[in-house]
Amino acid sequence: MQLGIVGLGRMGANIARRLGAAGHSCIVYDVDSSVVQQLADEGAEGAGSLEDLVARLEAPRAVWVMLPAGEPTEQTIDALSKLLTADDIILDGGNTFFKDDVRRAAALKPQGIHYVDVGTSGGVWGLERGYCLMIGGDKEPVDRLDPIFSALAPGRGSITPTPGRGGRDPRVEQGYIHAGPVGAGHFVKMVHNGIEYGLMQAYAEGFDLLKSRASEVVPPETRYDLDVADIAEVWRRGSVVSSWLLDLSAAALAEDAALSGFSGVVSDSGEGRWTVEAAIEQEVPLEVLTSALYTRFRSRQEHTFAERLLSAMRYQFGGHVEPTSGK
Repeated sequence: MQLGIVGLGRMGANIARRLGAAGHSCIVYDVDSSVVQQLADEGAEGAGSLEDLVARLEAPRAVWVMLPAGEPTEQTIDALSKLLTADDIILDGGNTFFKDDVRRAAALKPQGIHYVDVGTSGGVWGLERGYCLMIGGDKEPVDRLDPIFSALAPGRGSITPTPGRGGRDPRVEQGYIHAGPVGAGHFVKMVHNGIEYGLMQAYAEGFDLLKSRASEVVPPETRYDLDVADIAEVWRRGSVVSSWLLDLSAAALAEDAALSGFSGVVSDSGEGRWTVEAAIEQEVPLEVLTSALYTRFRSRQEHTFAERLLSAMRYQFGGHVEPTSGK
């Protein structure tokens, strides 16, 4: 299947690579022409502009926008809306606010252009592991793009289906879901990232407590100099708290148990705030997720071992380097 991809950053470029490896044809564009050339050297078809990209696609076209949320995505979708025609599809795979999806879809509808929002999780590991996809949009364009979603998703792998699932949608067992109408995909991804904040915070605080047991404030008879790298490693094996985030924490701690290469400054990329805003709108209490968001705010003022581990986890799964990090 043919797909245009706009935005060849850490995830956009790997999305093109994964699709190419699966036999799909990708026409790619980025404002950085050197990245376009690199992907072209690897087998994709490079475009010199949005106009060029659209001209190279066969109708009905599909263009995946993989850019930072906000103005970059907004401006690109606006430009594409002037180039595409009825029955074409625009996909937004970035971390967009779900209400912006609804607004964009309504603006594109009079032209007959379909809009599909794709919450995409997988970070820098997606090329190898695949991407968990949370999709919003009308059934017809989503079904039309199924070969793309199937190729990007991780597949069933060694994970057995949950007992009792019965006749439910088999796509979810492959790692992708049509969550609902426009906006539903990014809403699910927003909550996913809010939960991610809480899980990361729980690990960070727990390891901070382990690390500080050697502190002089602790009575000598129960003062333990614990090896947090080994503890992370043993918890990966049979523990109920094992997870990919713990795997990433273990990797960071094995490299440097003091995490001295990380500043402890932890950014938030928007989804955590939007999750809390949605909780207020829906009157749903989110004590843990709200606290985790506030801790990221605090990290810009004081930096503990917990914040350094949060920073390390973000670097491990997403390649995020915080502004003052020595990494």
